[in-house]
Amino acid sequence: MSSSLHHLKVFTTYPHACSYLSDQEATTLFVDPKHTIDQRLYTSLSRMGFRRSGAHVYKPHCHGCMSCIPVRIPVDEFAFSANQKRVLKNNKDLRVSSHPNLDLPAAYDLYDRYIRKRHPDGDMFPPSRDQFDSFLGHAWDCTNYYFFWLEEDLKAVAVVDHLSDGFSAIYTYFDPDDSKRSLGKFVILWQIRLAQQLRLPYVYLGYWVQSCRKMDYKIQYRPIEVLRDGEWQPHLEVSP
Repeated sequence: MSSSLHHLKVFTTYPHACSYLSDQEATTLFVDPKHTIDQRLYTSLSRMGFRRSGAHVYKPHCHGCMSCIPVRIPVDEFAFSANQKRVLKNNKDLRVSSHPNLDLPAAYDLYDRYIRKRHPDGDMFPPSRDQFDSFLGHAWDCTNYYFFWLEEDLKAVAVVDHLSDGFSAIYTYFDPDDSKRSLGKFVILWQIRLAQQLRLPYVYLGYWVQSCRKMDYKIQYRPIEVLRDGEWQPHLEVSP
């Protein structure tokens, strides 16, 4: 499969409503969906700030706005805080299984509950099976679905792409009625720990939007790197 950037075609969308900033319009840059993207090329694109959603690889390309900042965690430098260690301990009773797809009925049932209770004002509401399949069910060769179980009860699902230099955390959804476990935080910590065990240097978290409250969680993992002017660099202005 081709892994060259030289002949890669990209397309831009017309301006559309921004998913993160209500008073802004967004423009998205898409990689030609006809182009074969192997793991090596996918990794190169991720280093350039691209992200995958379903069958598409994209990045924001908005005129006059650079609010969407790619972020990644350098796992070798990551030290778990006391709070993060408690989150890991509180979830040590969960069993993890890896799956090639999301065909298990419990996977969609959990997604349906999660979107309805956690994101009723989002662009994925109301949830539907078609939307679920196109957004998360389109597995690539490097995609793993990690299921987190409490006995026979599915508590969380993580969609993770395995890159040459780490993980791309595509999406996580979880039991919206079990707030005590901090399941969203736990799944990211679990990926960091797994990357450390596999000696992979990074966990890519997608985009951080500083003025969007629902994105604040991404910048709470320290240290974290941001992509600015084509260079990955440590982000130093981290709120406590």
